[in-house]
Amino acid sequence: MAEKKDYTANDIKVLEGLEGIRKRPAMYIGSTGKEGLHHLVYEVVDNSVDEALAGFCDRIKVTLNKDGSVTIDDDGRGIPVDIHPDYKVPAAQIALTKLHAGGKFDKKSYAISGGLHGVGVSCVNALSKKLILEIKRDGKIHQQEYSRGNPTTKMKVVGDTNETGTKITFYPDEQIFSTTTFDFKVLESRFREVTFLNAGLKIELRDEIKDTSQEFFSSGGLVEFVRWINKSKEILHKPIYFKRQMTNGAVEIAIQYNSTYQENIFGFVNTINTVEGGTHISGFKTALTRVINDYAKKKDLLKNDSFSGDDVREGLTAIVSIKISEPQFEGQTKTKLGNSEVKGIVDSIVTSALTEFFEENPQVAKKIADKSLQAAKARLAAKKAKDLVRRKNAFSLGGLPGKLADCSDKKSEETELYLVEGESAGGSAKMARNKEIQAILPLRGKILNVEKANPSKALSSEEITNMITVIGTGIGEQFDPAKIRYGKIIMMTDADVDGEHIKTLLLTFFFRFMPQLIEHGHIYAAMPPLYRVRKGQKDIYVYSDEELKKVTAELGVNEGGVTRFKGLGEMNSTQLWDTTMNPKTRKIKKIYIKDAIEADRVFTMLMGDDVQARRDFIQENAHEAELDV
Repeated sequence: MAEKKDYTANDIKVLEGLEGIRKRPAMYIGSTGKEGLHHLVYEVVDNSVDEALAGFCDRIKVTLNKDGSVTIDDDGRGIPVDIHPDYKVPAAQIALTKLHAGGKFDKKSYAISGGLHGVGVSCVNALSKKLILEIKRDGKIHQQEYSRGNPTTKMKVVGDTNETGTKITFYPDEQIFSTTTFDFKVLESRFREVTFLNAGLKIELRDEIKDTSQEFFSSGGLVEFVRWINKSKEILHKPIYFKRQMTNGAVEIAIQYNSTYQENIFGFVNTINTVEGGTHISGFKTALTRVINDYAKKKDLLKNDSFSGDDVREGLTAIVSIKISEPQFEGQTKTKLGNSEVKGIVDSIVTSALTEFFEENPQVAKKIADKSLQAAKARLAAKKAKDLVRRKNAFSLGGLPGKLADCSDKKSEETELYLVEGESAGGSAKMARNKEIQAILPLRGKILNVEKANPSKALSSEEITNMITVIGTGIGEQFDPAKIRYGKIIMMTDADVDGEHIKTLLLTFFFRFMPQLIEHGHIYAAMPPLYRVRKGQKDIYVYSDEELKKVTAELGVNEGGVTRFKGLGEMNSTQLWDTTMNPKTRKIKKIYIKDAIEADRVFTMLMGDDVQARRDFIQENAHEAELDV
């Protein structure tokens, strides 16, 4: 029994000001890694976008400075600098130092905004070792500096101007973040989205370190957005677009079907990407399924059956963007919309608009219905394939593939599944593993490229059905995360071109059939060594050519002391355990999705049928390739 301790008023701690953010940063920005770091930029930019939504801003400049800071500069009205009647300090200082302070809690200053909680810019301030605020307003340039959420100078006038706007420069705090290096491509992707969602807004992104820049502007809005996403796909029709007003905002939707088997629906609320969906997406899906079913039955394409949601969404690319005065997000990171009334409103608008479109455009309607019909037939074929797999697996031990070497521990949070290239490496892995927590599933060569195959063909592949069966979650609408059998699913392939290709095929499979596994952090890539450097009786394993040069130079080892591993099969079980499978010494990379829209585009481009797009991509990015010669 624990020793009894006094619990008094002295034990109650009050975190003043922004201390709570610094104590628990992940509660506000999602993480203290790369994702959270970039979230700081988004929070400041979102404030500038709110000015654009209000009609006062049409240009935003974002600069990655050489000293590691980021500057966001807009031409909006500028944060008010007059003295706050209650706190007796400039209003801008309140916005940067007080939680739940801002101009978005009523509809006077911002009818529509992405940042409603009043914690965005104060979060950035709290998690920055230094922040410089510059405001152009009322003919003057006002400036104030902060450190870790606290003002270090008073607000002062530093010049005259005939412009308006807000400029914030912040230095992310190394005490908070595991990395403070910003990724140009991550920001590039986000700002492209923002300009698609706000036609007429210009965002300039510049990296002073790499001396590169990009400008984003869209006059076509959502129509241009879906065309950009479907750029490398065979499209079935021109984009369907409609915008309707609702009591407290607007609904804007663009739809375009393509010949692929993938579904891509992207939801936005006040330009915020709701990656986990929400009520606006639910309303859209419900209406889409109903309208296409009604049309198909009216045209006698269906008898007694109905299309499922998966059927009508196969090959769909859709952008669902709503602007609403009082969004209720689930969490500060705003990944899911919770407003219950929105589902019915979006459902009603989509039903009306899409029904009207089908009546006026019967040829497009017929193409979409035929696409759904083909999907329904493939679904039935896939179901037969899955049933066959289940029956086949029922004859193997425990309903699992016979070549699976399972582990004894059944707790998914503690277990690992290694997907291993080839029977030879699979044999070594089985001998090397920790049998209690590590399972081995050998793969026979390269799996099917699911990007080019319909679902029924994919589910007829033994290698693919084996993986689905072993992982246990199911796929599509039947996906159940609670049924996962292994907490970590680790791709272990040779460190050569073929191995990388197999890894890419596996990633394509997971992204298209089980994206939730990636989103929830279950997918990893093993990092086997490229070389072994021997000095006397000591072996050092090296993972890159740069590291090899450094190690051989430090140890004074010539080429005779270096062994190049061409494949996992060249390692004995002890070497494989020491380098690639021992949780204490191995190197593995967690696979995550930075941007679902960009990921979809890249998978389509690299794994799809558009050869020219793939060639252009390779030529554009060839300088980043790591060649093994």
